[in-house]
Amino acid sequence: MSVFLGTHQNRLDAKGRVSIPSAFRTALRARAKSGEPLAILRPSHLHPCLEAWPADAFAALTRPLDEMDIFSEDHDDLATALYADAYPFEADKEGRILLPETLRTYAGLTDQVTFMGLGRTFQIWDPQAALARRTTARERARRLTSGRGAAGGTGTPQ
Repeated sequence: MSVFLGTHQNRLDAKGRVSIPSAFRTALRARAKSGEPLAILRPSHLHPCLEAWPADAFAALTRPLDEMDIFSEDHDDLATALYADAYPFEADKEGRILLPETLRTYAGLTDQVTFMGLGRTFQIWDPQAALARRTTARERARRLTSGRGAAGGTGTPQ
């Protein structure tokens, strides 16, 4: 399975296009099936950034909808949150994608963007917000793993 690794920065042009890092494009193409978009772009539920979901991962994300009453408010809310602001994308011959203006505004993206790999998905951030997020995530991860034998832990329960 191809995964998204690392943090990469690229320039956003005046038309709202940005080049996907080549390693991410390779991972996307390895996962894409014929007739599917490279990925689905949507605003994050948790952070001021955009999330890119390969089609198979997006299908897994939306699977809980299949278990819900299609006429319930819960189904309607979740379907709206998942689909209303989701945009399938393809890269042009230079490896660029167009970020819709509504998504650029949501994530506060201007002239530079940061791509952060998260394994099965990746995020697109404003560079300063991405730095703050990585710092916070590392601090929280240290607390989560301390005392469990993980890197930096003591190996003994606290």
